[in-house]
Amino acid sequence: MGLNQLPADRGGAGPAGGRRDLASSPAEKRAAAKAIQDGIEPDTAKAGRHADQDTAGAVRAFGPKDGDGWDTSAALRKAHTTWGDQVRNLLDRLGAEKELLRQTNTTLHGTDFAVAARTRQVSVLDTYWQPGS
Repeated sequence: MGLNQLPADRGGAGPAGGRRDLASSPAEKRAAAKAIQDGIEPDTAKAGRHADQDTAGAVRAFGPKDGDGWDTSAALRKAHTTWGDQVRNLLDRLGAEKELLRQTNTTLHGTDFAVAARTRQVSVLDTYWQPGS
């Protein structure tokens, strides 16, 4: 193996060795945030509501009628509570990711400007050398 060449299998990496599905331009980040807002978040919430309706019906069907009811009813109720928590956590995470995608460009520009300002500061050594001397 030579040290001056890339391995034959790059593991699905893109042209520069990075992931192909990484949104790196401001436009791609805005598009990803919009996809989360317009598609993924509403679809996730809708799926959660659909499960609410179906599970509520099953809990009632297995619930007490003439006596104690089936253990399945209590188990479904507990599983549904866990499901609801997971849906809320997922929606919170999606919302956070959406906001981070929107803020990334601003954060990176702010960092670039701060670095540029620090590198443009006059050095103490600049006073020792005068042009034309």
